Order: sequence, then C-alpha cells, then structure tokens
Amino acid sequence: MNILSNMKPSLQKVWEKSNFNKPTSIQEQAIPAILEGKDLIAESPTGTGKTIAYLLPILEKISQEHSGLQAVILAPSRELVMQIYQEVQKWTEGSSIKTTSLVGGANIKRQLDKLKERPQLIVGTPGRILELIKLKKLKMHEVKTIVLDEGDQLLNKEHLDSVRTIVKSTMNDRQLLLFSATQLDEPDQVVAMIGRNPEFIKVERTESQTSKVNHFYLLSEPRERAKLLQKIAAMKDVKALVFVRDVGSMSVLAEKLEYEKVSLAILHSELGKNQREKAIKAIRNGEVTLLLATDVAARGLDIEGLTHVIHYDFPTDIDQYVHRSGRTGRMGAAGTVVSFVTPRDERELKKYGKILKLSILPRRIFKGQFVELNNKGVR
Repeated sequence: MNILSNMKPSLQKVWEKSNFNKPTSIQEQAIPAILEGKDLIAESPTGTGKTIAYLLPILEKISQEHSGLQAVILAPSRELVMQIYQEVQKWTEGSSIKTTSLVGGANIKRQLDKLKERPQLIVGTPGRILELIKLKKLKMHEVKTIVLDEGDQLLNKEHLDSVRTIVKSTMNDRQLLLFSATQLDEPDQVVAMIGRNPEFIKVERTESQTSKVNHFYLLSEPRERAKLLQKIAAMKDVKALVFVRDVGSMSVLAEKLEYEKVSLAILHSELGKNQREKAIKAIRNGEVTLLLATDVAARGLDIEGLTHVIHYDFPTDIDQYVHRSGRTGRMGAAGTVVSFVTPRDERELKKYGKILKLSILPRRIFKGQFVELNNKGVR
C-alpha cells in the first residue's frame, strides 16, 4: 500500500473495497513515474493491471476545484473505451471529479451536453474526440495528461493521424503516457509526438502471472473443430471466448453450433452497437457459454470470470496469440487457453511457447475433461 498511502482518501477507499493486496509490478513502476510528471512508454502483458497503473496517478493529480479538461484517455475501440470508463466511474466514487466518455456512433448531441458540464477527465475513441476538437467543442489547452491505451493499436494506419492531431492540439508541456501489451513497432513515432525523451518501462510476464493459466492444444482437422468446440461447451461451468478469423466463418460455425443447441453469442464489427452490447452482456452474465468473436471486435475486451480462451482459428502471429490469450487469467485469476491446431500449426505453436517461455501442452477431450495423451497419442 505504500504507493497509495499519500493518495486521496477516496482512492484509498476504493482500493480497500476492491480487496487488492499489493500493487502489481506495472503499478509499482508506473504510478511514481506518472506522479512525478514523466512521459512514459510502458509495455506490460495483458491482465497485469495497466488501467489502474495510469488511472490512479491521473485521478490523484486532477484538481477538483479547477473545472476544465485536465486528462484525456484514448483507446482504439468503443468496447475498450466503455470498459475503461467503468473503471473511471468506480475510482471516482466519493470524489467530485467530473468525467465522461466520447465514442463514435453514439448521439453527438448528448455528448455535447455532457461537455457543457465541463468534465475534468474524458475517455474516448480518436475519431470522435478529433471531431469534437474540430467543432471547437473540446478545448485541449488545459490538458495536463494524455494516455494512449493499447498504444500499439493507436499507432496503426487507421488511428495514427488522428492521434497525432489530438496530441498536437495540447500544450507542449503536457504529459504523454503510452501503454501497450506488446512491443511497439515504431517507438520513435511516440518519442517524436512527445518532443522529449520518455521513460521506458517493460514488465516481463512472470511465472506467477501465468502459473494459473493452462495452455493446451488439440490436434484436429479443420472439419472436426466444430465438434470439439461443442465438447468444450458441454464441460462444467464454461464461459469461453472463441476467436474466429472472419465474419463468414463465424456465421457458418454459429449455425452448426446452434443446430446442436449450444448456447452462444457472436461479436463482430459489423454488428450494431446494441447487438454488440447485448452479446457482451450475455457472456458476462453467464446467459451463454460461448462468445464467438473476431480479433477486431474483441480488442481490449475484459470479461470477468472468463474460464477459457479458444483459438478456433490459429492466430496469425505471436502477438495475436498473446493478445487473445490474455483475456483469461487476468489479475492472477485462473484460466485455460486452448488452440485448435493442424500439424503445421503445431510447429508454429511450439515456437510461440519457446519465445514466451510457456509450456503449451497437447491434450485430448475424454469424458468432459482435457486429458494427457500417451505415447501413441491416445489415453
């Protein structure tokens, strides 16, 4: 608790209420640096408590007496913005800090009304925030801190120009914080945006973080995968996120599973906002066993108590394996990651295991359990 002992009582109260023991490694390193006003590029595995690592020091530094925008958190997807905003609401309880979220696709008039209340902290997607800056409805000159959450995604082609323009709209002495689960391809772009040398923090995935997560794989022909998924769905207390490559394959798979009476929801970027929210709610509340999702739609998704992550379609690269797998076993909870692989994928998966220092073990399903193979490949 030493990092928090000098913070606002309202923050300490929420910390105690959340039953957190001690800060995670990224929190221990990032919180003091942010409080000191340093610019930061932080890389830390999924599920290690990054949101709290930047949120607490920002809330600590916000002046409640001063109305006007002091901090902006940018995230690449609507779902991630809403998730971060839930954390913001949780941690501002008991304080008079005004906050709001700004995402594309939502009613802009309602957002403009919220801005009239002069929030001190906003969380939003780059597109909508830039739109409001251009409409001169969002005044950035008093912003002290900007956070790029899932920074690797915010620096890709789709968002980079918007993010640059947003950062440029603030004063040069503001603090810029970038958080990412994977290594940045071009850290120079961020350094150029900051205009000063940032501090770099890199937290390695430690054994204790991964020890409660089992990584398994099932060797299977593509046509057998739907059957295997059905078997996993029938296991006890399953709440699984299933990654499927594209919307077409997902529709075919969903149809097969629904025919077999498997309870599921689907999540892809072509769905409307309400349908997406309904799907996420269904898996959160345990109304369905499986949530089939594409990578884009599931970015930054945090589902409490997710028991399994299933790579139905093999990941395109190691970063995708890390991002997807990190949706289970968050903040020290237990979980299982299962990859469906062909013999060719198996070689690739073993490489991932070596690089990530993970033991990814072959399994088969027997009487509703994952069981070891014997030498002949059967139990």
